[in-house]
Amino acid sequence: METPEEARVRLPQLRLDELLEELQSRLDAARGTRDRVHSLLEAVMSVGRELDLEQALRRIVEAAAVLVDAEYAALGVIGPDGRRLSAFHTVGVGEEQIARIGPYPEGHGILGELIHHPEPLRLAKISEHAASYGFPAHHPPMNTFLGVPIRVRDQVFGNLYLTEKRGGAQFDEDDVSVTLTLAVAAGVAIDNARLYEESRLRERWLRANAEVTHSLMSGGESVEVLALIAERAGEITGSALAAVALPMEDTKSLAVEIAVGMDAQAHRGLVLAMDKSLMGLAFSGAAPVTSADVTHDERISLEPPRFGGLGPAVAVPIGTGDAGPRGVVLLARKAGQPVFSATETETLQSFAAQAAVAMELAERRQDAEAVAVLMDRDRIARDLHDLAIQRLFATGMTLQSAGRFIEHEEAAERVVRAVDDLDETIKIIRSTIFGLRTRGGPGEAGLRARAVRVVGEAAPVLGFAPSVRMEGLLDTDVPKDIADHVVAVLSEALTNIARHARASRADVLLATDGREVRLSVTDNGVGIPADGRRSGLRNVAERAEQLGGRLELGTPEGGGTALIWRVPARKP
Repeated sequence: METPEEARVRLPQLRLDELLEELQSRLDAARGTRDRVHSLLEAVMSVGRELDLEQALRRIVEAAAVLVDAEYAALGVIGPDGRRLSAFHTVGVGEEQIARIGPYPEGHGILGELIHHPEPLRLAKISEHAASYGFPAHHPPMNTFLGVPIRVRDQVFGNLYLTEKRGGAQFDEDDVSVTLTLAVAAGVAIDNARLYEESRLRERWLRANAEVTHSLMSGGESVEVLALIAERAGEITGSALAAVALPMEDTKSLAVEIAVGMDAQAHRGLVLAMDKSLMGLAFSGAAPVTSADVTHDERISLEPPRFGGLGPAVAVPIGTGDAGPRGVVLLARKAGQPVFSATETETLQSFAAQAAVAMELAERRQDAEAVAVLMDRDRIARDLHDLAIQRLFATGMTLQSAGRFIEHEEAAERVVRAVDDLDETIKIIRSTIFGLRTRGGPGEAGLRARAVRVVGEAAPVLGFAPSVRMEGLLDTDVPKDIADHVVAVLSEALTNIARHARASRADVLLATDGREVRLSVTDNGVGIPADGRRSGLRNVAERAEQLGGRLELGTPEGGGTALIWRVPARKP
């Protein structure tokens, strides 16, 4: 039995042990708090140092997982509509497992709960929440959950999602507090990264503008400058396709002059209607037009197929002054990539407007140079008329007078011939003067415009609008007489399709390489009957033979008729 004295000695010892244990636990808690604060400071500094937005988002996710000891972490970026996620960055799940799970979440269920109610959310078991509806196949099991919003300048940028605290523990209030602190630092880091990205982007646009302006002012060819505009705009916006279309004279159509990038050949040379194409809508409305998915946009004609594999697109007019747009630039990204934001569209519009100003200045300079040349020609013509012709005429008169005094017959004949030569020289000079003073007035419409007009006139008879593609310098390299034949053959071919083919589609290709003119008209109709009349085709073939060319008839892979008419670009 313990004596009372021994009991009195043991009680202080027990209290001392309890006090020592409590002190140790508080020391451990203080040390843990110190370590967590130290880890938080390291995480904040690590996140704040990153200027690349994607890398910053990755560091935020990694830091959050370490701070609260979570096995899985993710950061969902809220899209422009404010209702779903546009990007998803994960930690803890491997690439192979992500591929098996399938597409990233869009923001339904628990993830959507934070989108609609941007407040911290802590759950002991995800499946017990009313908004939960399970995980897809191959998804790792998850029970504990902690989610907090990330705000950038009072706007919710996205959410941090943390699951499965290690050791089977629950997320506590300290975890919420630490994660909220990290979210504040993350908001500042994201804002800095975005500002840095925007400044770099502005710098690239300014450099591109300077490059375009320099090319124009240095006398660069318009085609080269348009290609430069398309290339730089495509590079800066991360587009898979960039194209530039210009209005066709005397028509209500656009011709795609430049196309670079994905399936560029399918766009180059196309003739587009104003009301059935993204570029046409932008040109006629003199304002940018965007599409979330260019392959499924009801405003755009699907024929000919040209947008395979592409998704978001934007068309911006080049200049919108009193004279209207000079053209349109089209940019398209691959399917699945982000749509063009309002900021990107405004910046692209500013770039296109400045390019239009540079084009206007270059044209004014060219006009000034042309006026200077014409004035110089007038001066030369005036000097030839006032000085050279008068002196030659006076010399001829002198020789004629002197000829009457020459008795030698042969010498007299030579003088007469000299007078005739002088007279002929005067005629040549007068012809030259006339040529120098002749102004080139507006001629007839070029081959491009005439061909588009023929196709447009045939559309009501056909019941559909044929697709048209044009390549090469048709208005420059093809003489007028050959152009007349081309227009006649095109009209005959489209008339034959309307009368006999019972087709629902026709494709017209008109091209020249400077040596040969090629007209191809293809339809998906019933083909040419073996016993049918061929008077129209015979006329087409005779036109080709007269010009030293040939007519080829064939059947395309899907059935129908393919008419290919080739002639030299110059008469034989």
